[in-house]
Amino acid sequence: MNTYSKCPIDLVVRLFKKKWVIEILRDLFFGKSRFSEFKQGKPNLSNKVLSNCLKAMEKDGLIKRISDRYERDVEYILTKKGQALNKIVYELAMFSIDEDLGDTKFNEETKGKMKRSFKDKLLFK
Repeated sequence: MNTYSKCPIDLVVRLFKKKWVIEILRDLFFGKSRFSEFKQGKPNLSNKVLSNCLKAMEKDGLIKRISDRYERDVEYILTKKGQALNKIVYELAMFSIDEDLGDTKFNEETKGKMKRSFKDKLLFK
């Protein structure tokens, strides 16, 4: 194994490189927990890709799948490891808002509301 593959930053970036992981983490922090909820507002997210992503996140120890005994009611929750990413996701959101990455030209009031929303959901630990 080369030195680069043992780099702590490389190791965490690998988690985020997988398509949709950050968006699903954000959704979980904001209270979504069901398969259909993760698809809301993501027209390019297919069922197959979402299913594979959720399985990979579970394998990586970021989420846990909880179902009733008949497998009809399935929810996903953040594990302790997944919850530990809250500050990283928060800082990514603050950087995006502060640097206007999407060239959205939000006014200061809107930026303040967005920041408070992320702070309320992500800085609970």
